[in-house]
Amino acid sequence: MFTGLVQQMGRLSRVEMSSGSGRLVVEACLEGPPCVRGESIAVQGVCLTLVEFNDSHLQFDVLRETFERSGLGRRKIGQRLNIERALRLGDPLGGHIVTGHIDGVGQVKNVRRIARDRVLEISCGEELLKDMVPKGSVACDGVSLTIADLKDDVFTVHIIPHTWESTAFSELTTGAEVNLETDVLGKYARRVMEGKSQQGGVTWDALKKAGFVS
Repeated sequence: MFTGLVQQMGRLSRVEMSSGSGRLVVEACLEGPPCVRGESIAVQGVCLTLVEFNDSHLQFDVLRETFERSGLGRRKIGQRLNIERALRLGDPLGGHIVTGHIDGVGQVKNVRRIARDRVLEISCGEELLKDMVPKGSVACDGVSLTIADLKDDVFTVHIIPHTWESTAFSELTTGAEVNLETDVLGKYARRVMEGKSQQGGVTWDALKKAGFVS
Protein backbone atom coordinates (compact mmCIF):
# COMPACT_ATOMS: atom_id res chain seq x y z
CA MET A 1 0.00 0.00 0.00
CA PHE A 2 1.16 3.54 -0.80
CA THR A 3 -0.01 7.09 -0.13
CA GLY A 4 0.70 8.85 -3.42
CA LEU A 5 3.32 11.11 -1.82
CA VAL A 6 6.45 10.75 -3.95
CA GLN A 7 9.55 10.42 -1.79
CA GLN A 8 12.21 10.90 -4.44
CA MET A 9 12.96 10.62 -8.14
CA GLY A 10 15.07 8.19 -10.10
CA ARG A 11 16.00 7.93 -13.77
CA LEU A 12 15.27 5.11 -16.17
CA SER A 13 18.56 3.35 -16.83
CA ARG A 14 17.61 0.23 -18.78
CA VAL A 15 14.60 -1.75 -20.00
CA GLU A 16 15.05 -5.40 -20.95
CA MET A 17 12.21 -7.26 -22.67
CA SER A 18 11.73 -10.97 -23.38
CA SER A 19 8.71 -12.94 -24.55
CA GLY A 20 6.56 -12.68 -21.45
CA SER A 21 8.47 -10.47 -19.06
CA GLY A 22 11.38 -8.11 -18.69
CA ARG A 23 13.48 -6.12 -16.27
CA LEU A 24 13.38 -2.45 -15.35
CA VAL A 25 16.57 -0.84 -14.07
CA VAL A 26 16.30 2.52 -12.29
CA GLU A 27 19.17 4.77 -11.33
CA ALA A 28 18.39 5.74 -7.73
CA CYS A 29 19.61 5.36 -4.19
CA LEU A 30 16.67 4.95 -1.85
CA GLU A 31 16.48 7.07 1.26
CA GLY A 32 15.31 5.74 4.61
CA PRO A 33 15.75 2.19 5.96
CA PRO A 34 18.11 -0.17 4.10
CA CYS A 35 16.64 -1.83 1.02
CA VAL A 36 15.38 -5.38 1.31
CA ARG A 37 15.18 -7.76 -1.62
CA GLY A 38 11.52 -8.49 -2.26
CA GLU A 39 10.13 -5.22 -0.89
CA SER A 40 7.42 -3.37 -2.80
CA ILE A 41 8.25 -0.03 -4.39
CA ALA A 42 6.00 2.16 -6.53
CA VAL A 43 7.67 3.38 -9.73
CA GLN A 44 5.52 5.87 -11.66
CA GLY A 45 2.64 4.58 -9.56
CA VAL A 46 3.25 0.92 -10.44
CA CYS A 47 3.83 -1.46 -7.54
CA LEU A 48 6.98 -3.44 -8.36
CA THR A 49 9.08 -5.97 -6.45
CA LEU A 50 12.73 -5.11 -5.86
CA VAL A 51 14.88 -8.06 -6.97
CA GLU A 52 18.41 -6.60 -7.11
CA PHE A 53 20.01 -3.38 -5.90
CA ASN A 54 23.29 -1.63 -5.17
CA ASP A 55 24.34 1.87 -4.12
CA SER A 56 23.17 3.44 -7.36
CA HIS A 57 20.64 1.20 -9.11
CA LEU A 58 17.40 -0.68 -8.43
CA GLN A 59 16.24 -3.64 -10.52
CA PHE A 60 12.70 -4.95 -10.89
CA ASP A 61 11.25 -7.93 -12.76
CA VAL A 62 8.21 -6.77 -14.74
CA LEU A 63 5.60 -8.71 -16.68
CA ARG A 64 5.04 -7.67 -20.30
CA GLU A 65 1.40 -6.90 -19.45
CA THR A 66 2.58 -4.45 -16.77
CA PHE A 67 4.95 -2.77 -19.23
CA GLU A 68 2.15 -2.35 -21.75
CA ARG A 69 -0.67 -1.47 -19.37
CA SER A 70 1.33 1.14 -17.49
CA GLY A 71 3.41 2.57 -20.31
CA LEU A 72 6.65 1.82 -18.45
CA GLY A 73 7.97 0.06 -21.54
CA ARG A 74 7.45 3.24 -23.56
CA ARG A 75 9.47 5.47 -21.25
CA LYS A 76 12.74 6.80 -22.65
CA ILE A 77 16.14 6.12 -21.13
CA GLY A 78 17.10 8.98 -18.84
CA GLN A 79 13.55 10.09 -18.08
CA ARG A 80 12.67 10.84 -14.47
CA LEU A 81 10.57 8.34 -12.51
CA ASN A 82 8.54 8.92 -9.35
CA ILE A 83 9.48 6.58 -6.50
CA GLU A 84 7.64 5.75 -3.29
CA ARG A 85 8.45 2.95 -0.86
CA ALA A 86 5.57 0.96 0.60
CA LEU A 87 3.71 2.36 3.59
CA ARG A 88 4.88 0.98 6.93
CA LEU A 89 2.73 0.45 10.00
CA GLY A 90 2.59 3.75 11.87
CA ASP A 91 3.48 5.94 8.88
CA PRO A 92 1.19 8.96 8.30
CA LEU A 93 -1.32 8.63 5.46
CA GLY A 94 -0.75 12.05 3.95
CA GLY A 95 -2.25 11.45 0.50
CA HIS A 96 -4.87 8.75 -0.09
CA ILE A 97 -4.88 4.96 -0.24
CA VAL A 98 -2.96 3.90 -3.37
CA THR A 99 -2.51 0.23 -4.25
CA GLY A 100 -0.01 0.58 -7.08
CA HIS A 101 -2.29 -1.37 -9.43
CA ILE A 102 -2.66 0.81 -12.51
CA ASP A 103 -6.17 1.01 -13.99
CA GLY A 104 -5.08 2.50 -17.29
CA VAL A 105 -3.14 5.18 -19.10
CA GLY A 106 -4.31 8.73 -19.73
CA GLN A 107 -2.99 11.37 -22.11
CA VAL A 108 -2.11 14.95 -21.23
CA LYS A 109 -4.27 17.13 -23.49
CA ASN A 110 -3.16 20.49 -22.13
CA VAL A 111 -0.68 21.99 -19.67
CA ARG A 112 -1.24 25.57 -18.58
CA ARG A 113 -0.45 27.87 -15.69
CA ILE A 114 -2.81 29.63 -13.31
CA ALA A 115 -0.78 31.94 -11.11
CA ARG A 116 1.98 29.72 -9.67
CA ASP A 117 0.16 26.42 -10.23
CA ARG A 118 0.18 24.12 -13.25
CA VAL A 119 -3.12 22.79 -14.51
CA LEU A 120 -3.21 19.45 -16.32
CA GLU A 121 -6.12 18.38 -18.49
CA ILE A 122 -5.99 14.61 -18.92
CA SER A 123 -8.11 12.43 -21.19
CA CYS A 124 -8.83 8.77 -20.50
CA GLY A 125 -11.37 6.05 -21.16
CA GLU A 126 -14.94 6.06 -19.87
CA GLU A 127 -14.20 3.03 -17.67
CA LEU A 128 -11.79 5.20 -15.66
CA LEU A 129 -13.86 8.37 -15.64
CA LYS A 130 -16.86 6.57 -14.11
CA ASP A 131 -14.76 5.91 -10.99
CA MET A 132 -13.91 9.61 -10.56
CA VAL A 133 -15.82 12.38 -8.81
CA PRO A 134 -15.12 16.13 -8.53
CA LYS A 135 -12.92 16.84 -5.48
CA GLY A 136 -12.18 13.11 -5.26
CA SER A 137 -8.72 11.54 -5.35
CA VAL A 138 -6.78 10.08 -8.26
CA ALA A 139 -3.18 8.91 -8.54
CA CYS A 140 -1.35 10.19 -11.63
CA ASP A 141 2.07 8.61 -12.15
CA GLY A 142 1.89 7.65 -8.49
CA VAL A 143 1.12 11.16 -7.23
CA SER A 144 -1.99 11.69 -5.09
CA LEU A 145 -4.03 14.53 -6.63
CA THR A 146 -7.48 16.06 -6.22
CA ILE A 147 -9.79 16.16 -9.23
CA ALA A 148 -10.66 19.83 -9.80
CA ASP A 149 -13.02 19.34 -12.73
CA LEU A 150 -14.59 16.37 -14.46
CA LYS A 151 -16.15 16.22 -17.92
CA ASP A 152 -17.34 13.48 -20.27
CA ASP A 153 -13.89 12.69 -21.67
CA VAL A 154 -11.31 14.56 -19.54
CA PHE A 155 -10.52 15.52 -15.97
CA THR A 156 -8.45 18.38 -14.59
CA VAL A 157 -5.96 18.52 -11.73
CA HIS A 158 -4.03 21.45 -10.24
CA ILE A 159 -0.40 20.95 -9.23
CA ILE A 160 1.33 23.26 -6.77
CA PRO A 161 4.93 24.38 -7.46
CA HIS A 162 6.45 22.05 -4.84
CA THR A 163 4.80 18.96 -6.35
CA TRP A 164 5.67 20.05 -9.89
CA GLU A 165 9.33 20.54 -9.07
CA SER A 166 9.70 17.49 -6.79
CA THR A 167 8.23 14.91 -9.17
CA ALA A 168 8.58 13.75 -12.75
CA PHE A 169 5.67 16.06 -13.62
CA SER A 170 8.28 18.70 -14.43
CA GLU A 171 9.01 16.79 -17.67
CA LEU A 172 5.37 16.47 -18.75
CA THR A 173 4.31 17.98 -22.06
CA THR A 174 1.15 17.85 -24.14
CA GLY A 175 0.61 14.35 -25.52
CA ALA A 176 2.52 12.59 -22.72
CA GLU A 177 1.14 9.43 -21.12
CA VAL A 178 0.35 9.24 -17.41
CA ASN A 179 -0.43 6.17 -15.32
CA LEU A 180 -3.82 6.40 -13.63
CA GLU A 181 -5.19 4.66 -10.57
CA THR A 182 -8.66 5.68 -9.43
CA ASP A 183 -9.69 5.74 -5.77
CA VAL A 184 -10.00 2.18 -4.48
CA LEU A 185 -12.75 3.21 -2.03
CA GLY A 186 -14.78 4.59 -4.93
CA LYS A 187 -14.40 1.31 -6.77
CA TYR A 188 -15.80 -0.62 -3.83
CA ALA A 189 -18.69 1.83 -3.52
CA ARG A 190 -19.57 1.46 -7.20
CA ARG A 191 -19.35 -2.33 -6.95
CA VAL A 192 -21.78 -2.34 -4.02
CA MET A 193 -24.14 0.05 -5.80
CA GLU A 194 -24.16 -2.05 -8.95
CA GLY A 195 -24.98 -5.14 -6.88
CA LYS A 196 -27.81 -3.35 -5.05
CA SER A 197 -29.18 -2.06 -8.34
CA GLN A 198 -29.29 -5.57 -9.82
CA GLN A 199 -31.16 -6.78 -6.73
CA GLY A 200 -33.76 -4.05 -7.10
CA GLY A 201 -32.51 -2.08 -4.08
CA VAL A 202 -30.76 1.30 -4.03
CA THR A 203 -30.05 2.71 -7.51
CA TRP A 204 -28.18 5.74 -8.82
CA ASP A 205 -31.47 7.19 -10.11
CA ALA A 206 -33.00 6.83 -6.67
CA LEU A 207 -30.04 8.57 -5.03
CA LYS A 208 -30.18 11.40 -7.58
CA LYS A 209 -33.88 11.92 -6.99
CA ALA A 210 -33.23 12.02 -3.25
CA GLY A 211 -30.51 14.63 -3.76
CA PHE A 212 -27.61 12.52 -2.49
CA VAL A 213 -25.67 12.67 -5.80
CA SER A 214 -25.78 15.06 -8.73
